[in-house]
Amino acid sequence: MVIYNARVRTMCGMDFENGYIQMENGKISSVGDMSDCPASEERFDACRAVALPGLIDAHCHIGMWEDGMGFEGDDGNEDTDPCTPHLRGMDGINPLDRSFSEALDYGITTVVTGPGSANPIAGQMCAMKTYGCRIDKMLIKEPLAIKFALGENPKNSYHEKEQGPATRMAIAAIIREQLAKARQYAKQRAEAAEDEELDEPDFDAKCEALLPLLDHRIKAHIHAHRADDIFTAIRIAKEFDFEYVIVHGTEGHLVAEELAEEGASVLTGPLIGSRSKPELVNASVAGVGILDRAGVRVAITTDHPEVPSRFLLMSAQLAVQEGLAPDAALRAITSQAAAIVGIEDRVGALKAGLDADVALFSTDPIQERGKPIAVFVGGKQVRG
Repeated sequence: MVIYNARVRTMCGMDFENGYIQMENGKISSVGDMSDCPASEERFDACRAVALPGLIDAHCHIGMWEDGMGFEGDDGNEDTDPCTPHLRGMDGINPLDRSFSEALDYGITTVVTGPGSANPIAGQMCAMKTYGCRIDKMLIKEPLAIKFALGENPKNSYHEKEQGPATRMAIAAIIREQLAKARQYAKQRAEAAEDEELDEPDFDAKCEALLPLLDHRIKAHIHAHRADDIFTAIRIAKEFDFEYVIVHGTEGHLVAEELAEEGASVLTGPLIGSRSKPELVNASVAGVGILDRAGVRVAITTDHPEVPSRFLLMSAQLAVQEGLAPDAALRAITSQAAAIVGIEDRVGALKAGLDADVALFSTDPIQERGKPIAVFVGGKQVRG
């Protein structure tokens, strides 16, 4: 398949005012100017549409809280135990939830989804495509990250049950305790591997789940709205030497220079909605632009179902209206989003070797108020 006569925005450097995208075996094989367009039996005339990589919602809970369902479709928070790193988000996702299809309608081809924020340690996030019917075939990376949560959500979840954690101190203590156990567990396993006279520790599913984090194979995605919670997240990450991403970062714009100094990345959002709880009192759509201009890497997210994933592009448009540069807004839902969560080797740009996920918009997507005219996933046209 060759998409031709497109205004190609690669999101990784050179763009082509009149270009093509060649796709083979589910991957992009070449991108370039129409003067170099290869011959192909299967061709799609973009008719001067803007071609973008499929959009990425880098933090949501799509498929975990099913659309139009009550308790039966609520699989986002296992709030019977404040420490559940061994839970795998993919086991709670329903890929046939209609929200996936609606996200695809609006050009979103990749989502990062998983457990909610009731628990200080909630479980494992995954990155997946929005097209398909079986999650095992839709996955990009699993586990992608361990989800942690600080602040109001865990406090409220367990205060209502009249059990701990009831304070920010206790939330941080639970996280530290489990990380310390996992670190000791790893040490004992390594010692047993080197000395046959030593027994391995008894299997511990919670510790096992945290080993990829402590080994720098995956990151922590840490839910934190208030500035003090953001810095607690950074403090714990330094203590235990793991990579992290701040999720939400609602007050990040108040401490943007500090976050830039730390080299922090923030998955901002949701940007649409009211200040519905105390932690959101300083929420500002303009905060995305403030973080970006300070040098903080940001992605724009929906936190579906807080805001449906299909409104991801609208969220980026609102950020532009409040001061974020248009190119930065597009990066925040494509290439930069992919880089922050560590899937840039698969998605987020139009270049050879990446998945052939393409969204075609009739006009500049920052101005576009409707759906893309066509969407391709893995080189297959799935919309339009």
